[in-house]
Amino acid sequence: MRRLSLIESAVAASLLGSIVAVAVPAFVRDVESSRLVEPVSGLERLATSAVAHAVASGSYPESAPWTPAVPPRGTTEIDPEGTWEHPTWRALDFRAAPEGRPHAYAFSFERTATGFTARAQGDLDGDGLFSLFEVRGIAPAGGTPATLPGMYVERELE
Repeated sequence: MRRLSLIESAVAASLLGSIVAVAVPAFVRDVESSRLVEPVSGLERLATSAVAHAVASGSYPESAPWTPAVPPRGTTEIDPEGTWEHPTWRALDFRAAPEGRPHAYAFSFERTATGFTARAQGDLDGDGLFSLFEVRGIAPAGGTPATLPGMYVERELE
């Protein structure tokens, strides 16, 4: 078996370095964006259910507190049984993650005089600072309930 020459070794090292230089940032970007899936998809599901509830019943459900009361800090957690039993969560058929699956965010639902505000907050790095995601919906007098476009995001990777 022949050994690599100095030039061949240098070429191999530079190729490996080029591959790493391209792959690592893409991997980091994918990891960071995967952290956003839970709050974004959760709020989309929550808003869709809230609008459907308002169309069917004529009003949005009552407000629900942060659930779980304290978001996981720097980790994911599986909720104890009964965590999502608040009447609003049941009316909206909502929970942060399927039964027995861990999640990293807490959710709240606030009914207002003219619509709703749904929020998700999390502390992904465990430093005590929370990220916040928020969507709003309206229920215009005599109009059709709807989710307002856009999502408010504060410290998304916190």
